[in-house]
Amino acid sequence: MRFLKEGGFSNPPLSPPLTYFVNPYNPINRHEHHLPHWQQGSIFYFLTWRLADSLPLSKLKAWKSEREAWLACHQEPWNLEIEKEYHERFSQEIDEWLDQGEGSCLLRNTTYSTIVAKAILHFDGERYTVASFVIMPNHVHVLFCLYDGRRLEEIVKLWKGFSAREINRLMGKSGSFWQADYWDRMIRNLGHFNRCMEYIRENPAKANLEKNEFVFYESDGGLFHIENNGGQECPPSF
Repeated sequence: MRFLKEGGFSNPPLSPPLTYFVNPYNPINRHEHHLPHWQQGSIFYFLTWRLADSLPLSKLKAWKSEREAWLACHQEPWNLEIEKEYHERFSQEIDEWLDQGEGSCLLRNTTYSTIVAKAILHFDGERYTVASFVIMPNHVHVLFCLYDGRRLEEIVKLWKGFSAREINRLMGKSGSFWQADYWDRMIRNLGHFNRCMEYIRENPAKANLEKNEFVFYESDGGLFHIENNGGQECPPSF
């Protein structure tokens, strides 16, 4: 499978099969922790999570209040259009706030961001397929496809749990490193897939980051290319 790379394709791309996207006729599983999450098995998902101190409590309080009012007017079950509206109103607002670079922004540190990158890639090709990710100073975006039998919360817990323990150990600290929850989108079609790829690729520039302030990864037919501080390569294994 070949994915878009900066500067275009060197060879014609192979598009992900349509079965990798949401089927509106199949059941969608929903569960909720602090935020609602939707799953439909082995399809692509766009995932975002953030550092624990990345958003001011005042902003989060107002955001949660607006979200609760919206949810009260949009009873489930939701169709894909209502879910799309939810993410456009609430997930995108969070993304904009995160790009403002508030909080400690510990992931600017190459040592810490590389730990996160390795955690994401550790089971790539075994439990999921990673198409792309970017590790920003205070949050992470990942576009990936779950394998059959795997659950979204299982994979997120693995990524966040391992990286938090390792980074806290290096810092000599304990306690919360990541936020308690995450934001997820089910990928609807090839156009949606490519928009998410583009969003990840362009996110550092939109946030006015220098090359040494983020980690970017994009799959290319099984070849791994990671650009982090100084453009160093980060091997996809521990």
